[in-house]
Amino acid sequence: MKNKYLFVTILLVAMLLAGMGFTKVYTYYEGTPADQEISIVTSFYPMYIATLNIVGDTEGVKLSNLSEPQTGCLHDYQLTPADMKLLSTADVFVVNGGGIESFLSDVADSYENLDIINACDGLELLDDNAHAWMNISDYSKQVEHICDALCEIDPIHAETYETNAHTYLHKLEHLMEEAQELKESAEGEKIIIFHEAYDYVAKEYGMEVVYSMDLDEERQISAGEVAELVDEINSHNIRIVLAEELYGKSMGDTVEKETDATVYYLDSLTRGDYEADSYLNGMEENIHILKEALNP
Repeated sequence: MKNKYLFVTILLVAMLLAGMGFTKVYTYYEGTPADQEISIVTSFYPMYIATLNIVGDTEGVKLSNLSEPQTGCLHDYQLTPADMKLLSTADVFVVNGGGIESFLSDVADSYENLDIINACDGLELLDDNAHAWMNISDYSKQVEHICDALCEIDPIHAETYETNAHTYLHKLEHLMEEAQELKESAEGEKIIIFHEAYDYVAKEYGMEVVYSMDLDEERQISAGEVAELVDEINSHNIRIVLAEELYGKSMGDTVEKETDATVYYLDSLTRGDYEADSYLNGMEENIHILKEALNP
């Protein structure tokens, strides 16, 4: 009799374990339950748009952005309590890297189980300048890297990620073709820039940056710097200055008043709406402006 009870007990335990195993298999292959969805957080605007085009509306995947869409670059950005709360619920954190997110080491220390995807991994950055998204070719590589990393972290949705990324990369190829055509008239052009992000624009088109003045909301320009800038423009016969209108308009007005150079304002693509095509539209407008600058 004892053997009979023992047999029944073993049989019940075996059935319970088997049931648990089948449940796990079903969960894995049928998708992530709503209460166990994968949460992906991006550091700032260009990383959000890149990841949005990979994730799309995939069921079981939640995508959020850490900073507001109008924050701009994250130089000296301080994490807020809301940011830290969001990261505490995240499974994946997609960052640009290269020093843009100055708080990244703190995040890595505080959230040990958080998978961090560094979009700049494998890219040849320009010194300490990591504004790689401003170069269409480099941005495409960032998209590829984010996709590959997400597929490894979340294999359940890998096929969807790859399909979406392929569609987006195809659209970016058209932009690169436009850039390549424009490069024929841009290559070797000496320019001055008022934002280090435009070093990557110069790289894309083969232009030579002879002087850079990185402007932001805290930058105070001395009379001596203005004189030096004017001298650089005149001595190199500069006809094109690239600037961001938000921080460069005042200096741009000075340049156009005191020299023969023209200031062209490009979108640094760090702000905008949350539409999937916003990068494509912004870069298309930048190409249009560069065409005007190079072929007045």
